[in-house]
Amino acid sequence: MRSYANQLPSQLNKSLHPFYMVFGEEPFQEAQCVYAIKQAAKRQGFDEIIKFNYLPGFDWQELLAQYNSMSLFSARTLIEFDLNQLKPGTPGSQAFKKLTEHLNPDVIVIIKGSKAGQDIQRSAWFKALDKQGLFVPCYTLAGNHLHRWLDEQCSALQLNLNPDAKRSLLEATEGNLLATHQELEKLSLLYKHQPIDHTQVLNGLLNQSKYDIFDLNSALLQGDAHTAIKVLLKLADDNVEATSVLWTFNKEAQTLLEIKSAMQQGENLNQLFKRHNIWKNQQALTQHALDRLTINQLKNIINCLAEFDAAYKRSAMVAPYQALAHIALSFCMSIDMPLPYQLDAH
Repeated sequence: MRSYANQLPSQLNKSLHPFYMVFGEEPFQEAQCVYAIKQAAKRQGFDEIIKFNYLPGFDWQELLAQYNSMSLFSARTLIEFDLNQLKPGTPGSQAFKKLTEHLNPDVIVIIKGSKAGQDIQRSAWFKALDKQGLFVPCYTLAGNHLHRWLDEQCSALQLNLNPDAKRSLLEATEGNLLATHQELEKLSLLYKHQPIDHTQVLNGLLNQSKYDIFDLNSALLQGDAHTAIKVLLKLADDNVEATSVLWTFNKEAQTLLEIKSAMQQGENLNQLFKRHNIWKNQQALTQHALDRLTINQLKNIINCLAEFDAAYKRSAMVAPYQALAHIALSFCMSIDMPLPYQLDAH
């Protein structure tokens, strides 16, 4: 049975399930859902909490033994099992199925994991747990879903943000629900029940947008100059080492050049994707970059990267992130500007 994160509270008020599968790509929602399940279980006398983390070499018999044992300290137990973004494999699949064969009414199991795609949902272990439990997918929120979530949080915290204030808050904490919620809690302490405009939000707001190098890769492949520079600025604020960004630029450029050159020799694109480990969720973006960038553009980018690397190693780069922004723009458009480094540096 499926219940989305915003539906979970009403489900918990009705009854408890023996199994909860909280899977997704939004860590704040996942944590909130797990907390809500624990609180509901505690109200029903599930006082003892046992945690397992799945790592290579994990003994699945420990999980089975704990599920089937009687606690010395509590009549009822909650087991929190974190898959750590991994799949359970054959031993884990068998163990999960065994849990469903002999239900223990005094134990509730919460299983946390990454996004459950169709391959996961079609697996025998998932179907067995789903038949007797509750599947709670935690998706990344965007558009109307994100605004609805924000309205719900404001209502719960008794906050009265005007539309401009909400927009400013979401823009500054883009991609990071935890940061958004933390800002709302601060506003609640300062302005509960009072009208709040965007000036009050911005006065106490730190830019906590959550970006990483993977977001930068996507922007480069899309040719999205605005997002690429936005992510670079955030990485610079977070003191991400310039050489890490250089490495990912070089990897993308070299891969695109090799695929583009092989395509001109008549090689099949799907085979090239397979050879270069381009996963399905990146193939459309990679195709877009291949259609947009010429071989000469890619060679020029690689030359700029080599120039950056040489200057950076001899401490001649005046503004490393400014130079990286120049190279990022080269992925998105044709530009002819020198990199910002000191020619006579030693």
